[in-house]
Amino acid sequence: MTAFADHDAYIAAAPEALRPLLVHLRAQLARALPDAEEIIRYDMPGFAAGGSVIAGYAAFSKQCGLYVSGGAISACSDAIAAAGLKASKTGVKFSPNKPIPDDLIAALALSSRKELGV
Repeated sequence: MTAFADHDAYIAAAPEALRPLLVHLRAQLARALPDAEEIIRYDMPGFAAGGSVIAGYAAFSKQCGLYVSGGAISACSDAIAAAGLKASKTGVKFSPNKPIPDDLIAALALSSRKELGV
């Protein structure tokens, strides 16, 4: 497994078709969490504050994932379903054919931060 130095290195190593999604997701997370620090944890890029990872993201062969707290997924479950996206306990999957809406990115990030208390 490759160890990534930063978000740029992670995005550069992702499948080419997913890179624009990752660049956009990173920008939206940075906008929603302006005082959070960009980190790499578990070989995934993310945003942290107060020692807690608020949100992380990853690319796979054909899709991406946004990972937040379980409470954030629960709090935004209706919006996730309305966007036609699939969610796990802590993540939302999306693809170039079905990107995650900007308002949902912000809602998930802010809800995760609130649940974590950071």
